[in-house]
Amino acid sequence: MKNRFFLKNPIVMSGLLFGSFAPMLHAETAQESKTMVLPTIQVIGSQDDAVSKIPGAAVIVDQEQIQKFIPTSTEDILKRVSGVYVKPEEESAVVANIGMRGISSADYKTLILEDGVPVAPGLFVGNGRYYNPRVQRMDSIEVLKGSSALRYGPSNIGGVINYRTKQPKDGALVDLSIGSWDTYKTTVELGGSSPNKDSNFGAILSWAKSDGFMDKSYEMKDAVIKAGTAIGDNQWLGVKFTHYENDANISYRGQFLGEYHAKKKNNPAPDDWFLTERNSFDINHRWNINADTELQTLVYWSEMNRDYWRYEVDQDNPITVDGRWNYRNGPGTRGNGKGGQDNWDLRGNNRAFERIGAETRLVAKHDLFNMPSEAEVGLRLMNEKMDDITIDATRTTPRTGNVSKNTKDTAKSVALYAQNRLDITDQLSLTPGLRIERYEQQREDKRKNETVKTSNTEVMPGLGVTFQLIPAVQLYGSVYKAFSPALNGDSLSGMKDQKLDAETAVSWELGLRGQKDIFKYELTAFRMDFDNQIIPANSNSDFQSTNGGKTYNQGLESAISVELENGFDVFANVTWVADAQFKGDRYNKNGTLKSRNGDRVPYTPEWVANLGFGYSYAGLRTQLSANYMGSQFTDELNTKPIVENTSGFFTGKIDAYTTVDLTSRYTLNDQVEFYGAVKNLEDKRYMASLRQGIYVGPERSFEAGIRYRF
Repeated sequence: MKNRFFLKNPIVMSGLLFGSFAPMLHAETAQESKTMVLPTIQVIGSQDDAVSKIPGAAVIVDQEQIQKFIPTSTEDILKRVSGVYVKPEEESAVVANIGMRGISSADYKTLILEDGVPVAPGLFVGNGRYYNPRVQRMDSIEVLKGSSALRYGPSNIGGVINYRTKQPKDGALVDLSIGSWDTYKTTVELGGSSPNKDSNFGAILSWAKSDGFMDKSYEMKDAVIKAGTAIGDNQWLGVKFTHYENDANISYRGQFLGEYHAKKKNNPAPDDWFLTERNSFDINHRWNINADTELQTLVYWSEMNRDYWRYEVDQDNPITVDGRWNYRNGPGTRGNGKGGQDNWDLRGNNRAFERIGAETRLVAKHDLFNMPSEAEVGLRLMNEKMDDITIDATRTTPRTGNVSKNTKDTAKSVALYAQNRLDITDQLSLTPGLRIERYEQQREDKRKNETVKTSNTEVMPGLGVTFQLIPAVQLYGSVYKAFSPALNGDSLSGMKDQKLDAETAVSWELGLRGQKDIFKYELTAFRMDFDNQIIPANSNSDFQSTNGGKTYNQGLESAISVELENGFDVFANVTWVADAQFKGDRYNKNGTLKSRNGDRVPYTPEWVANLGFGYSYAGLRTQLSANYMGSQFTDELNTKPIVENTSGFFTGKIDAYTTVDLTSRYTLNDQVEFYGAVKNLEDKRYMASLRQGIYVGPERSFEAGIRYRF
């Protein structure tokens, strides 16, 4: 799988790059630099009034906030945003499990972008979890909910998350840290600009290696290279290249219940490997046609390989003497001679993705009915493909063998959207919008020489409103329709068009937000009514091959921050998902009950809360924060005791838990900064999630580092 053209030694390569571009580097600080800002897609915006123009809940997590938390991953930041919750698997968050407003965190109905470009390997053809961008490259994170999410799609039911990568800064920065589980991280940032500041270049190079919690080791390399130039006085061109690779010793296999209670810390699947490599290239062009009209065009390409090598269940001896499933790498089965260890099956579930897309957006200020307006019209074309190959190997001949599955999934999609914000008065604005998306999916079985196709068209209207009641209080509300497509593997299962409709939901929200002196707040009530929600399960669920029934989600989310005197501050947010329930009983094709009316959607905690206290003095910034995750069901029938079914999947109710983190940063001068963190300060042991076993939440961990800017 690996081309491995990326730096074999990232530290050495960083030095070479620094030497190569040293003549371009200037000693300006980030505040003093006037380097050109590269064009990029922003879902909220960077202007001071950007959030107030959004007719729905919107959050921007800026660089200062990111640094306060000293995050291990992007999930470490997102779990602190109101309305958002995550389903943890590993502390490094190699794969992403993000839920929002009553949508399962084991589901994929929240669109995740980086600089406006989709980061999921496949939006129509395959699983969206396999790639999670590294937090080291992020400058800020935008979280958008409400009718403004219509501008982006598909899978925008939960909302839109946009990671904004760092802009090039003149100079160089080195960030080094060490931590628990023999974790070592290095990040080097380089930047330079032309003498007249109309062109610039930047690179962010990251490397991390760790033995990992529970011996789930990984080695990660990540590179972002950006460059741009002005074209005349009113056009700008930017390019961005990324490379990522990660060899992670992780698996779907978790601990048995006995292992969990015995507080075992070994890797339950030490022979399983999750190997990923991804490359991407974006070209972004912005043209200010005149003072009132702007055209932005984005062309993007990405490829990704995900090889997942796993030792399988012993089919000849599936049940061990103690009644447990005989996992080939499970407790009591390794090296015991059952079936002969060298003959145990090793399976490679290997997938290769490729995406190419183009998008253009025209924004124009104008007058409509003698009222100020701003219209936005956009068009997006995108092609995706995925090669899904299964290789049956053995321990004696690892990572090679017979091909037992070879399918190629492709999807073509076109989306057109338009919206217009109408400023009826100085206080009242109305924003109607419409998105139309058509997609065609195809699956080819290369072994059987069979092909099957399907297609769908979705029409999604929306309406949003904002009203500035008083300077410190803005009211907002929206209603819109959103959708999430059935993936090729579901819609074309068994080489047959299952005639699956897309999952659709009508979403409502009503809220208020504002800022007054030391206070900043937001409060939102929301509801989503699904026509045919399909819920991913911990077991072999045919929900993934049949249209489901109705579900509805409703609740409240709130956030407040207060800047106190003498350097103290406090923030808090609470999400209450009062209902995330099935409507009516559901049965599979054979008449077996799959869910009951009123059962709760899996992985939708009723309560999620965050609380933090901060203190700043001179160059010191310290923060103590707590994250509360409410109890959750992990299957559709809302099983309460933790049990293992005949397929080796675990289900049951996960208890609520609270984790506490302590972080601190000290800025010595303009060049040197020290930082440290203690995560899970109380060393609490808890169940984070279930799959083929129990995923254990990370124990107490430490990290210490230094940042030096040249």
